[in-house]
Amino acid sequence: MKVFHCDHCDHLVFFESVMCVVCEHTLAYLPDLGVTGSLDQSRDGLWTSPLERARGKTYRLCQNYTEHAVCNWAVPADDPDPYCQSCRLTRVIPNLSNPANKAAWYKLELAKRRLLYTLIALKLPLVSKAHDPAGGLAFEFLADPEDPSLPRVLTGHADGLITVNLAEADDAERERRRTQMHEPYRTVLGHFRHEVGHHYWNVLIRDGGRLESFRDVFGDERADYGAALQQHYATGAPSDWQNNFISAYATAHPWEDWAETWAHYLHMVDALETAVGCGISIRPRRADEPSLKPDTKVVSRTPSAFDAMIASWHPLTYVLNNLNRGLGQPDGYPFVISEKVVEKLRFVHDVTTAPQPAPKRSPPAAAVAVA
Repeated sequence: MKVFHCDHCDHLVFFESVMCVVCEHTLAYLPDLGVTGSLDQSRDGLWTSPLERARGKTYRLCQNYTEHAVCNWAVPADDPDPYCQSCRLTRVIPNLSNPANKAAWYKLELAKRRLLYTLIALKLPLVSKAHDPAGGLAFEFLADPEDPSLPRVLTGHADGLITVNLAEADDAERERRRTQMHEPYRTVLGHFRHEVGHHYWNVLIRDGGRLESFRDVFGDERADYGAALQQHYATGAPSDWQNNFISAYATAHPWEDWAETWAHYLHMVDALETAVGCGISIRPRRADEPSLKPDTKVVSRTPSAFDAMIASWHPLTYVLNNLNRGLGQPDGYPFVISEKVVEKLRFVHDVTTAPQPAPKRSPPAAAVAVA
């Protein structure tokens, strides 16, 4: 994530900000410019940015910004869709008559916008199911039914449709599930990054002519998926799984290995971009201690960029974990990256930074459904 400032008073603002706390200008993220900036109200409910590169452009605030206060993105005024590039991908929202559902929905949309920020920065194809029902992307946010005899909502992916159980936005419930599943790490944003990895496996691997190279690195995805998951939940991961996988769950099947590795790559891109944007550098007194240069190339289409990412990742996570321990918190980065995992991450880097087809523009979407 980059560092942003108010365009009127230059005060520091955040990706999620909606108002500058100093000059009180309205803030919005402008996806076409890649910035969270301050706006001036214009005619007919439109907004303008004082940025030179925004000269002549006008914006509307996303409908979920103005009606529900769960979004802070803007939409170019000539775009007929009332929703922003992130919200238009949400196909079903929870029943908002329950105030807790709205709070949970806000948390889910917040994480989804961070996901979209990285996908846009990587110039990955972003096509909604409203435009391409077979190959597009959509999200549904559902609450478990009140009747305990009915099936629970499962967070997962199916042919571009990502379903997220609203309970994942409840910190206590998510921690309970994390402990129950023996997971060292479980976050809302992590769910989004993992599940969208399955979608991009379809787009970039299956439909991108990369199946053979994928199998060389991750294994043969034609192995029975259902049986593999049953085996994993029955016996767990091999004792030496850290030699070859980023997580225990990645051992279940090549599809899950890809999704876990993909999510981890997005973690790295976001965290390193944030560190670089903040000007963080680590200059230890001893040459054998981790160091970090403040000019790491995070999103770059060169092999050397990945080498720089890996070289910078260890010192950043070393400091992160030590800071967390100093605050009495568990490690913020409870992972070990082996040489085999580096090879898999490099594969993800090569795939995501290869030239991608231009994203298709979606037509106006129908009203968002409520469930």
